[in-house]
Amino acid sequence: MDIKTTLLDPRLRVTELVSQYSDPSASVAWLLCDRHNPQSVAYEVVDATLEAKRLTYGELKRQSEAFAAGLASLGIGKGDRVATLAGKSQEFLIALMAIWRLGAVHVPLFTAFAQAAIALRLAGSHAKVVICDSAQAAKLAPGEDTPENPSWRVVVIGGEQAASADPLAVTFESVLKGGAQQPVSAAASLGGDAPFIHIFTSGTTGRPKAVVVPIRALATFHSYVEFGIGVRDDDVYWCAADPGWGYGLYFGVIGSLCTGVHSVLLKAGFEPLTTYRVLVDRKVTNFAAAPTVYRSLLCSEIEPPPGLALRCASSAGEPLTPDVNEWAVGALGVEVFDHYGQTEAGMLINNHHDPRLARPVKAGSMGVAMPGWKAVVLDRDNDVEVGVGEVGRVAFELTESPLAWFKGYEDDSAKSAERFAGDGRWYLSGDLGRVDEDGYFFFSSREDDVIIMAGYRIGPFEVESVIAAHPDVAECAVIAVPDKVRGEVIEAYVVLRRPEKAGPEMEHDIQQWVKTRYAAHAYPRQVHFSAELPKTPSGKIQRFVLREQRKKDGSIASIGAGTN
Repeated sequence: MDIKTTLLDPRLRVTELVSQYSDPSASVAWLLCDRHNPQSVAYEVVDATLEAKRLTYGELKRQSEAFAAGLASLGIGKGDRVATLAGKSQEFLIALMAIWRLGAVHVPLFTAFAQAAIALRLAGSHAKVVICDSAQAAKLAPGEDTPENPSWRVVVIGGEQAASADPLAVTFESVLKGGAQQPVSAAASLGGDAPFIHIFTSGTTGRPKAVVVPIRALATFHSYVEFGIGVRDDDVYWCAADPGWGYGLYFGVIGSLCTGVHSVLLKAGFEPLTTYRVLVDRKVTNFAAAPTVYRSLLCSEIEPPPGLALRCASSAGEPLTPDVNEWAVGALGVEVFDHYGQTEAGMLINNHHDPRLARPVKAGSMGVAMPGWKAVVLDRDNDVEVGVGEVGRVAFELTESPLAWFKGYEDDSAKSAERFAGDGRWYLSGDLGRVDEDGYFFFSSREDDVIIMAGYRIGPFEVESVIAAHPDVAECAVIAVPDKVRGEVIEAYVVLRRPEKAGPEMEHDIQQWVKTRYAAHAYPRQVHFSAELPKTPSGKIQRFVLREQRKKDGSIASIGAGTN
């Protein structure tokens, strides 16, 4: 990052970034890798034993050039979709840069997804290659949800055995070694309007929606890392979010590569002691994670160790409850700044760490609009702004939002139209909120029923569709219930074909059914067996009635923000 540019007025800085990333000759590999000092550390990749290996920009360039040539030998070129079903690793970073070096488009897949969810996204994106960890390879095998002769090739990270089970599969190492003979020397320069990510986001109805992200969206991602997270040249930055989802990909990988900041990537899963150890051992100064990470640290019996070097802590993915900061100031030495955004836009409203924009944190507020975005609150029924303190639709005026890039969902004009109002003047977030006299925004609830658990957005329809396929289930509905650690968890209301089968055994069977057929993280923590479900006259299930019923049954005190 050029220190001189950070002294600009934020509005001028936005203009500068938009121009840079919208350039007709913009190249992702150049912008995220090749322009940086080859001796600078891109990432410290930390394994489960807490051993760290440094990956410089020079090494990332060299290895991604070789892997890009290997992908090209598999038929990958400009515009082709290449999926990753892989955890955080050096191989993952090399694969991403190789994809973009060719001008191909990355399709992120969350490793907790079951086979059906993966197959749906691969088919929807028309992916030609899937790069996967060896532990994930079985999910790509032909079966009930995956075709016998899939249209994609498989590249397996970390295992000859997994690759040998599929005659069309090859190992990551063989692709890398083959490409090293004649590496790709010229990075694709496709311009700001070309796509570089094809990501799926969940809603409450229908299939997952596809968002195709153009290169110019990098201006939005860079702006957030600079303004919201407040990275500096001397930072060690760690975003703990999973890159299988928007926040982790946009800001755990892309945002850091935009700025060239020294970053940390942890290959192990979350665990409080490991988190503290990494923060201390790697001398992390700037940390970003979902509220569930902070709540888990708060609820653990582990005392924060001496030697923490944090100067900034950020949170995104779900509303941050005030009790986190009551704890964080004493435990971590800093407040946690709440941030708000979406897969379709990047980050929009923040408590900014950048000193040009820093303001006192208000408990329960997600902050103020980021430079480059004009945020407003519209009436629930009419496209007019409401007064201070009134709850309405959180929206963004596109004519005054130069960082906006989302034009609609791929091949879904009906869902796309729902995100805009006023003949295209407003982008609708789909969330309800209010703004106070100082311009601070407060989240109220979602207009739809999307569940946010530990930072992951889960579409009820997807979970309900899986449960409904259970041979003993007649119909079902799922809702969000507040949880101290995860923010929200899923609970299901199920009508059985044979009511006498209701009980703990059936509950466990349904939970396992969801784990194995959709995603390990998205199973219902409780299953309530009902004789019938509340519905509208047209037959639509009324989830809000179930939420009210759940709130009044005495097992929870109240429904928290975002679940009303």
